[in-house]
Amino acid sequence: MLVKTFGWSFAVTALGLVAAVFYGGWTALGIVAILSVLEISLSFDNAVVNAGILKKMNAFWQKIFLTLGILIAVFGMRLVFPVVIVAISAQLGPIEAVDLALTDKDRYQELVTDAHPAIAAFGGMFLLMIFLDFIFEDRDIKWLAWLERPLAKLGKVDMLSVWIALSVLLISAITFGAHAHQHGGAHADKAETVLLAGIAGLITYMIVGGLSGYFEDRLEEEATAARTGKPRSAVKLAGKAAFFMFLYLEVLDASFSFDGVIGAFAVTNDIVLMALGLGIGAMYVRSLTVYLVRQGTLDEYVYLEHGAHYAIGALAVILLVTIQYQIHEIITGLVGVSLIAWSFLSSIRHNKRLAEAKGPGTRAGEWHGEEASGRQARRADR
Repeated sequence: MLVKTFGWSFAVTALGLVAAVFYGGWTALGIVAILSVLEISLSFDNAVVNAGILKKMNAFWQKIFLTLGILIAVFGMRLVFPVVIVAISAQLGPIEAVDLALTDKDRYQELVTDAHPAIAAFGGMFLLMIFLDFIFEDRDIKWLAWLERPLAKLGKVDMLSVWIALSVLLISAITFGAHAHQHGGAHADKAETVLLAGIAGLITYMIVGGLSGYFEDRLEEEATAARTGKPRSAVKLAGKAAFFMFLYLEVLDASFSFDGVIGAFAVTNDIVLMALGLGIGAMYVRSLTVYLVRQGTLDEYVYLEHGAHYAIGALAVILLVTIQYQIHEIITGLVGVSLIAWSFLSSIRHNKRLAEAKGPGTRAGEWHGEEASGRQARRADR
């Protein structure tokens, strides 16, 4: 099971390290290894959240996530995206931007760093919306019940998450603009860019997340109606639902990767080494996502998904703060890992309490399967 799931990751690691040696010798190999570990540590919470979405897809779309998806993640976000940012920021053509990345690495790093406020605003708003919609939903299983119960009541207010997100974005843009004008510098005229990028992140979430949720709800309706005979639209609808969930996953992965791409410049400004190292790390994150799904880890450790979403909220806040202030990548990684570790330990304690109540012969997955059946029944009644 382990070799089957992580086989591609092992192969990509071997090829990536060999390519690094041929490209820049043993020093390049060390840099690629460091970047791989950096990406994995920063994106572990991403794997947990991805698993919560991927478990709703069939084996075909899981393979698409590991094949086409990894091409988008490695070549799109880790290689093409920084070059596109440089091309837009410096008003260069694609070929000129690639040439700059390969021949004038210091200038390339400067341009990518200069574009960070807009990148952080886009990614921060997308992740913030994911977090807000999660905490404002009334769930049967609650981790921090003292906090989640009142938030679920507040969530009944229409569009509350959008109001909050826009308010946070407006405050961030105004604060950033005031600070930049007061101290001068390269970002003095970019408050408007931050605002527009944040709105673009919000719109992206509402379109992709909205379509994904719509088709997912339709799919559940089809499953309920199938008791009287399988509807013809079920297969086609399943394809649409999975497709938009796949798009949602890709945008989610892109938002998570922003901090990794920017943080990689602390290690190297060589675009080839960056793509190799971050690509290897991204492959392991995706394999870990599939492993969590196939092992049923999220069903057995019920608070893991909560911890991952709180980590998303923390990362969203960190990205928005980094519009104006610099925060070390180690802090970003530790916050996410700490929240997930806390939720994992809470899940273990939860399972022990259920074991004492149900008896030693019952598995955690069976208890939570009963809970899931209860949720489906209540949804059907509504």
